Amino acid sequence: MTKTLYAEFTAREGAEGEIALLLRDYAKKVREEEGNLAFDSYTKADDPRAFWIFEVYRDEDAFRTHLKAPYGVPFNAALAPLIEEDASVLTFLEPLE
Repeated sequence: MTKTLYAEFTAREGAEGEIALLLRDYAKKVREEEGNLAFDSYTKADDPRAFWIFEVYRDEDAFRTHLKAPYGVPFNAALAPLIEEDASVLTFLEPLE
């Protein structure tokens, strides 16, 4: 079964551009992972400081491999001071089938 989630966070005032650059670089790396099926980043149309990231992995093992990727910790360390929350808020999703 696929592993699907979305992450959300709010950029600190003025950090939107820096976050967008970080996300573009990170997204390229994640999309190259063998088990990644989707990694799409969004901002809310009416609030460009609100970021949402939709992620899909082939299965739990692929997600666990993603968590161990060497670029994840540096990305999150760079992101942390740019957002209002302590970390990205993760919501795991289950398909309706």
